[in-house]
Amino acid sequence: MHILAINGSPRKKWNTATLLGHALDGARQGGANAQLVHLYDLEYTGCTSCFECKRIGGKNYGRCAVKDGLTPILEEAGEADALILGTPVYFGTESGMMRSFIERLVFPYLTYTPGYASLFTRTIPTALLYTMNVAEQALADMGYTVSMERLRAYMARTFGSCELLLSTDTYQFTDYAKYLSTVWDEAAKRKRREEVFPQDCARAQDLGRRLAGSSPA
Repeated sequence: MHILAINGSPRKKWNTATLLGHALDGARQGGANAQLVHLYDLEYTGCTSCFECKRIGGKNYGRCAVKDGLTPILEEAGEADALILGTPVYFGTESGMMRSFIERLVFPYLTYTPGYASLFTRTIPTALLYTMNVAEQALADMGYTVSMERLRAYMARTFGSCELLLSTDTYQFTDYAKYLSTVWDEAAKRKRREEVFPQDCARAQDLGRRLAGSSPA
């Protein structure tokens, strides 16, 4: 079983990447082959609205026609047995690089038919992993739950299933004194990093093991 994880954060050793690393550790413990891709290492665009993926009988029907640094990753994602997409939350949604990746990943499989049936020929488990400064109790009031559930539903409709893992109220800097960030209580953030973030890492590891134990159809 091959599990592909996508890091939509520019930081390779911080919250999002750390949780993805634990998820892949769990996947390997479950016997899966696991790989991590950093989107910020690649050069690519979002969807260009060419609609070649929708052209009936066209050579790119059902797949993205744009050729750039993302092309081989999309091909690998299409062959993976499970997908984990990890992203920090910027302005209430995924990072720009992750959003562009999702456009290119999901849209080619979506059809303009009643129910928006998927052209993806298999059923595989997927997961969305979000990290954010916002506290858990503020998610609904800020509309985060709506946008995250919307994307989860798109992923589930396209690939067969999708689950969410949210890591909230995260530690953003190694030294808060260097940055203007007085809205945060640095001591409380550090305490949560020490006590709660390890629990998030454990949940990510459980997620990886769970996905490795799934049997794609």
